[in-house]
Amino acid sequence: MSQLMNDLRTALRARHYSRRTEQAYCLWVRRYIRFHGLRHPREMGEAEINAFLTHLATEREVSASTQNQALSALLFLYRNVLQRPVGDLGGVVRARRPRRLPVVLTRDEVAAVLDYLDGDLRLMASLMYGAGLRLNECLGLRVQDLDFARGEIVVRGGKGDKDRVTVLPQALRPQLRAHLATVKRIHKADLAAGWGAVELPDALARKYPHASTDWRWQWVFPQRRRWRDPRSGHEGRHHLHETVVQRAMKEAVGASGTTKRAGCHTLRHSFATHLLETGYDIRTIQELLGHKDVRTTMVYTHVLNRGGLGVRSPLDGL
Repeated sequence: MSQLMNDLRTALRARHYSRRTEQAYCLWVRRYIRFHGLRHPREMGEAEINAFLTHLATEREVSASTQNQALSALLFLYRNVLQRPVGDLGGVVRARRPRRLPVVLTRDEVAAVLDYLDGDLRLMASLMYGAGLRLNECLGLRVQDLDFARGEIVVRGGKGDKDRVTVLPQALRPQLRAHLATVKRIHKADLAAGWGAVELPDALARKYPHASTDWRWQWVFPQRRRWRDPRSGHEGRHHLHETVVQRAMKEAVGASGTTKRAGCHTLRHSFATHLLETGYDIRTIQELLGHKDVRTTMVYTHVLNRGGLGVRSPLDGL
């Protein structure tokens, strides 16, 4: 089975799938194989895929998005690794797709949460709220992605491997400049010690051999310790790990006193909702968030801070 997993990883990387997608697809393929008693997928087909997906929906009670991710992983395996088309899967019991409204913090709640964060963690949370960034987009920022002159942040390779431009908050620019000055000193010290190279996307390391040590390509939020790249074997400094920010955000939300189940992505939801409240049009917010379909952005019209659907209760007129 190890050869099968190596072939799966090779196929995913050849098609430029993200590392997170690679990890998720490998996990689902392993679960599929274990579910069927370690049989090789080449010996199985539509009936076994149906049984596994139905098990996820009925026994494991997974969400619709989780079941769809498992299906995507198996379809990729059969079509691109085993070179075998998958037929009709109409018999699958599909998990229900509930309609959920995003959790949104008020401006006062955002300020309260930020008050319980310090240093780089506060700066990252402020960027996620002030620019509508996803956590991984914030962590993946490089120095050249910040355009202080134009007041823009270029998000490269966002969800769906799409680039977009969003706003660089005016209030954060002095803090970001001071932060980058500190990061640059660390980078210079790493270079002097024989380190200072970062991982580059795709084949840029071969096309530009010296770009990995260039200041423009360095992470905005690097880790405190150096690490070894498992793919290349090179040692350097990666960006901060997502769990560090998630843990700090969870603690800050709890300390702030809010009863809402909020996390890092809640800051992005709050960014969109507060822009709508301010009067910005839905198309502008769609562009800033990088949504492919405006219907995805329309969900924020239902969570405006005006009561249910923005309706004024008749009781308030008595």
